[in-house]
Amino acid sequence: MNSKISAGVTISVETFYQPEYSNPINHEFMFAYKITIENKNNFPVKLLRRHWHIIDSNGSIKDVEGEGVVGIQPVILPMGSYQYISGCNLQTEMGKMNGNYVLENMNNKKTFSVIIPTFQLEAPLKMN
Repeated sequence: MNSKISAGVTISVETFYQPEYSNPINHEFMFAYKITIENKNNFPVKLLRRHWHIIDSNGSIKDVEGEGVVGIQPVILPMGSYQYISGCNLQTEMGKMNGNYVLENMNNKKTFSVIIPTFQLEAPLKMN
């Protein structure tokens, strides 16, 4: 599990290869990732946006940006956490992702960015 603390928020990531949704013969590799966002600040935060950099082992880069995560903009109370699971497909057995979230301090309405640490996506067949 990878973790990173920035602006009083800890982002932790755990990844899973999804063989049942992958088709290596057709260069389709599906991965799931579980994100835990912990608010260590003394004010509630709202997750407004996400921005991902997705890189496969061929060097292909995709940027994905949008509102919230998995269709919502969660509010995380002080010392609280929020967890969600999402997925990513690659054309290679290995890759990596990183990015950032834009959060809003619910007390003063100011926005700030927190770092999503780089994490590896690896199909088990390549880990030998």
